[in-house]
Amino acid sequence: MTAPTSRPRPVRRALDELSLPVDGAAVQDLAAAGPDWLAEDRTAAFDAYTALPGESNLLYTPYIDLRAARLEDCHVPTTLGGGRAATDLPPGADGLIEITEGVLTGAALSAAATTAGVSLRTLPDVLASDPDRAKALLADAARIPSTDKFAQLTRALWSTGVVLEVPAGVRLDKPIIVRWVLGEPDRALLTRTVVRIGDGAEASIVEELTASAATSIATGEAQAFFAGTTEVVVGANATLHVASLQELPSSVVAIQHRSADVGEGGSLRWALAQLGGRLIRSRVDNRLVGDRSSVEQVEIVFGGEEQVFDLTSYTTHIGRDTTGNLLSKGALLDRARTYMKGLIVIDRSAHGTDSFLGEFGMNLSKSARSVAIPSLEIDQPDCRRAAHSSSVGPIDETQLFYLESRGIPPDDARKFIVLGFLEPVVARVPLAAARDRLRELLEEKWDAGLDGEAAA
Repeated sequence: MTAPTSRPRPVRRALDELSLPVDGAAVQDLAAAGPDWLAEDRTAAFDAYTALPGESNLLYTPYIDLRAARLEDCHVPTTLGGGRAATDLPPGADGLIEITEGVLTGAALSAAATTAGVSLRTLPDVLASDPDRAKALLADAARIPSTDKFAQLTRALWSTGVVLEVPAGVRLDKPIIVRWVLGEPDRALLTRTVVRIGDGAEASIVEELTASAATSIATGEAQAFFAGTTEVVVGANATLHVASLQELPSSVVAIQHRSADVGEGGSLRWALAQLGGRLIRSRVDNRLVGDRSSVEQVEIVFGGEEQVFDLTSYTTHIGRDTTGNLLSKGALLDRARTYMKGLIVIDRSAHGTDSFLGEFGMNLSKSARSVAIPSLEIDQPDCRRAAHSSSVGPIDETQLFYLESRGIPPDDARKFIVLGFLEPVVARVPLAAARDRLRELLEEKWDAGLDGEAAA
């Protein structure tokens, strides 16, 4: 009998070895379609992308690995996305914008939002119809992390995006839906989402990242690439809730960056769910600039097969009496991996800070791997609280025993524990249909994991 041939393991690759085929010519093609200030901004961003290391934090460098990314054949668009389409609003929403493979395929605002002066447009539309406003929104490069290589790549090569502006004092009762539909093989999509919430305003956003019809024709190992920035400014005494449901197909490599400045008395709430994709890198930068500003951030991962999730969170306290509460949770099946990394920075000016960072991993198989690295950097000792916590391990046997002793079958008991572990994000989604969809996806993934265990 001939011994089976083992498959060679791919060589480990760092972030600066991402195989996406981009060069200065692509930047110049995009720059030619816009004004001089935008061309300069794109060029400066690409120069930064070229010069920056893949990971600027040496503590995190050992946990970067791009073996799963095969993007050599991806086409990067060098023209701005277009399209124009009206659509009906889904129940329970005040607005919808849908972009499919870089093209606008749906847009609508409720009468109440329109009357209140809310603006929901594509970024190319704003650039064409109101270039001065586009410059005011995009020229502030500080909104995008200057030390992050791929945030700068997105700044250089974005071809489409979304702009949401809510005027001061306007309070929207229903969420705005921002839907990205993508996954066409060998295609890259780079986007920017710009959100401005005026003083005293209140709004909520539900972001959906889902597969396009083109994904079903994917063959072999062809992959798609998605990179997006979300740049948020929350005004004084304003409130913003952002929920994101990522259910991309397994052929997608995605790198997302979210950054926010929160003004005096402002409040920002993130609820982020990561379920799909082959390799997902998510970074959130919160800056609590105003006194008494606050942020609450919850991000969950439910991974299976050989998915890789790389989550990083930076929260900087600048104003006085600011509050931060950040939580990352990962539940992993099969051979999935997750890296949860976070840093709370308390500046010298941040008297009276109350900040907590928690990172918790639940490994549901012996081959799964979770890494948690919470950290603090404190330059102002006058704090109400500055704390972090982390743990990684299997399901708690005492919880299992408790449920089984009440007559619940073992598989159901494990399911209840895992889904309860992930519920903090589900409960924070401000649209009932999206909450139901998220719960369905979590249950489907759990059932698929059980089927995989049975087949093994």
